[in-house]
Amino acid sequence: MSKMTKSAIVDSLATTTGMSKKDVNGFLTAMAELAYKEVKKNGEFAVVGLGKLVKVHRKAREGRNPATGETIKIAAKTVVKFRVAKAAKDAVL
Repeated sequence: MSKMTKSAIVDSLATTTGMSKKDVNGFLTAMAELAYKEVKKNGEFAVVGLGKLVKVHRKAREGRNPATGETIKIAAKTVVKFRVAKAAKDAVL
């Protein structure tokens, strides 16, 4: 079983909604750009029915180099996580 490519997603959404492939592609691009802006500005962006992108600050911590086993310091950083909505979990699982 293979993953859906972007073109397969665009084809499927165009067929389902009756929109042109160009319009669907433009919509997906615009939604991604909006999500990036909102997460950067407000810290989160909700995709209704799927979940939300959330900006999270990770504290500095100690880790291990897997090759040598040496203890190393991992600096604090900000990351983006996707929290899956309960409705999506229930539908899939």
